[in-house]
Amino acid sequence: MHDLLAEINSPILDDIHRIGIVLAAGHGMRIRSETSKMLHEIWGQPTAVRVARAVQEGLDSPNQVIVVGIKGLDVARATGSQPGRLFAYQENPVLGQPAGTGDAVRVGLQAFPATAADRDVYIFLGDMGLLTGQVVAQFRASFENVDCDMMVLTGLYSGPVETNSYGRIVRVPATDAAGQPAGEDRDKVIEIREHKDILSLDAATPYEAAYNGRTYAFTRQELLETREINTGVVAFREHALRTYIQHLDTDNAQGELLLTDLVQIFNQHQLVVRAATADSEEELLAFNVKSVWRQMEAIARRWAYDKLKDTITIADEEDFFIADEVIEQILNMDAECGPLDIVIGKGTYVGPEVQLNRRVTIGDRSHLSGHVVLGEGVQIGVGVELSTYPSQTLTLDDEVEVLSRNILKGNLRIGAHSRIESGVLLTGSDEHPMRVGERVTIKGTSYLYGC
Repeated sequence: MHDLLAEINSPILDDIHRIGIVLAAGHGMRIRSETSKMLHEIWGQPTAVRVARAVQEGLDSPNQVIVVGIKGLDVARATGSQPGRLFAYQENPVLGQPAGTGDAVRVGLQAFPATAADRDVYIFLGDMGLLTGQVVAQFRASFENVDCDMMVLTGLYSGPVETNSYGRIVRVPATDAAGQPAGEDRDKVIEIREHKDILSLDAATPYEAAYNGRTYAFTRQELLETREINTGVVAFREHALRTYIQHLDTDNAQGELLLTDLVQIFNQHQLVVRAATADSEEELLAFNVKSVWRQMEAIARRWAYDKLKDTITIADEEDFFIADEVIEQILNMDAECGPLDIVIGKGTYVGPEVQLNRRVTIGDRSHLSGHVVLGEGVQIGVGVELSTYPSQTLTLDDEVEVLSRNILKGNLRIGAHSRIESGVLLTGSDEHPMRVGERVTIKGTSYLYGC
């Protein structure tokens, strides 16, 4: 595995001092799938790919380490090789190797050498498939504008306490265990307490945590009811991270090396830990089970609909797919030559390479994938399939009409004002491209291949 990953690795760029580490080693046993959790798609793209892209955009840096594990080569191939991107392999813990987020970050750090520069290192989870570049950029700005050694991005959990399995942010309360005011230490982050560790506490015995030479006490229920949660997104100064990650141990309910334990370790060594709270909960969701994964897909669909609802007509806001690239294309087109009068039918799929145009109508349950180029006024009926292989182009010129349940594939072009009636299959290949002239009608049960 190490040798295979080395073939697609690209060195970190020394002139950019921001490095993102994406933790994508978890296969996800609870997702109950032979497909790696990191390759489960959210709005048409694997979650690890979406996170990697958001991290690059938000950090304004190509420097990135993606830590992979089980089926790691599949994850690496999906995310792809880019300048400044490295892949690091975390060994399978079943084979007696360490496990946990702390070990994954340690593996990530080993992928690139330390330098004299104290670079900024940002950690992200690969299953946060709704993460946006904007959220990453806001967190980066918070970290860069505060003098600290570590910053955690926190969120506010809005659901029932019983369903909150996130780590809790434990802050200094108003008074210590002796009843004395906390003073300037109030609200500073003491530690992140994992949900399993809280559940293992004795409900009758207060949990005590030390901070800045004083002891603070919390009840088990108080910790469970804490709404501020760990999102898994953390920023570090590189030198401090490399030094103190060696202090992690497995003395926790999970028996793993947990990155969250560095909060307490940094505090014990008088390093500065800060927290920034995200504005929205949705962008920070991560998934371990299918139900949450589907919830995240529904959120992504709503985001897509909200972007387009006042620009084009979408027949069913809960049943459509338009790739992010096409959404951006539509918005740019509207700004340049709107109004567009585009109509998207129920259950329609529009892939990332499709090029739409003004006055295009796509009927219910039609599927457009590959490099499909539509002219103005193109009308596509119900259940039509338009598709190409890589490097091919399928073009429908202005005012072409394709009736219901037709299949058009490959390297082909249909001239303006032509009409393809139902029951037609057209295929063009690289060797034998299909070309149909202007104002042509093809009807009946027909199969035409190349010319």
